[in-house]
Amino acid sequence: MSTATESIDFDKAVADAAHAALTSISKARTEIGKAIFGQGDVVDMALITVLAGGHGLLVGLPGLAKTRLVETMGTVLGITARRVQFTPDLMPSDILGTEVLDETPEGRRQFRFVRGPIFTQLLMADEINRASPRTQSALLQAMQENHVTIAGERHDLPKPFHVLATQNPIEQEGTYPLPEAQLDRFLMQIDVGYPDREAERRVLIETTGIEGAKPAAAMNTEQLQAAQRLVRRLPVGESVIEAILDLVRAARPDAIDQPHAAKLAWGAGPRASQSLALAVRARALLQGRLAPSVDDVAALAGPILKHRIALTFGARADGDTVDGVIKTLTGRLG
Repeated sequence: MSTATESIDFDKAVADAAHAALTSISKARTEIGKAIFGQGDVVDMALITVLAGGHGLLVGLPGLAKTRLVETMGTVLGITARRVQFTPDLMPSDILGTEVLDETPEGRRQFRFVRGPIFTQLLMADEINRASPRTQSALLQAMQENHVTIAGERHDLPKPFHVLATQNPIEQEGTYPLPEAQLDRFLMQIDVGYPDREAERRVLIETTGIEGAKPAAAMNTEQLQAAQRLVRRLPVGESVIEAILDLVRAARPDAIDQPHAAKLAWGAGPRASQSLALAVRARALLQGRLAPSVDDVAALAGPILKHRIALTFGARADGDTVDGVIKTLTGRLG
C-alpha cells in the first residue's frame, strides 16, 4: 500500500514540477523569439542542450545570428554569460585565468589566482576552431568535470555551466579542426541554416530601425536548475533505451552485422548514448510530455551523432555522407 502511495506522490511531484518548468520554458521561447527570427528548430535544440545540462556546437555561415542567439539565451535564462573570441594567438590562460605574484603589506610575496572568463554560467566560445589545439584543449576538463586545475589547485566552476561554441563551416584559412575528444564533449551539433523568406522579411524590418525589441529574463538560475533536475527524473521506457542502444552501437566501425560499418573510420562512443538519454527527455519536456518516445530518438539522432562519426576516405570518394548514414540508421528504428 505504501509503495503505491509513494508512486502517486512521486508522479504528482513530477507533474507539478513539469507544469512550473513548462511555464518558464514557454516564456523563455517567447522572449528568445523577439531577437531570433525564423530559427525555431535551432532555438529548440539550444534549449534542449541546456535543459539536458550539456554543451552545444553551433555550425553555420556568417550572419545567421549564432552569436546573437547565445547572447540572448544568457539574458532570457537569467544566467551569467561571457564571450571569448577565439583567435590563433589566444592562450589557455586567456580562458582559464592565471596566477599573479602579489606582495602583501608585510612584504611577503604570494601567488593569487585571477579567474578567467570561463568562470561563468554560459560561456560563448565564438569561432572556436580559430584557436590552436592547445587552447581548445583548455576547455576539455571544464566541459566534462565542471572544474579546472591551475598549478595543481582545483577551482570549481559556477553551476550550471554550459559552453555554446560557434563555428563557421566554410572558412578553412587560419582554422584548426576540433579534435575528436573535444567534439565528443559537445552534447549535440546544431546546424544553423538560412531563414525562410518571411523570417528574413521580419529581420529586415525589425533590425534596421532605430531600436529593436529587447528580450527580458524569463527564468533565473534556480528555475533553470530545477528544470534540469526534472529532466533527469523523467522516466525512460525500455523501448526508448533499446532504440538508443541500437542506434549508437550501429554507428561504430565494429558493428559487423551492419552493411555501412565498413564506411566508418570511427564512430559514436558511450557518451553519445548518455547524451541521447538526456536529450530525448529534454525534448519531451520542451513539448509538454513527461516521457520520451522512439520518435524523440529519431529526431535527435542527427544532432547527437553527426559530430561523433567520421567516414573513411573511400566512403567519401564514393559520395557517402555522415547525414546519409545517420538517415539509414534512424530508418531502422522501430
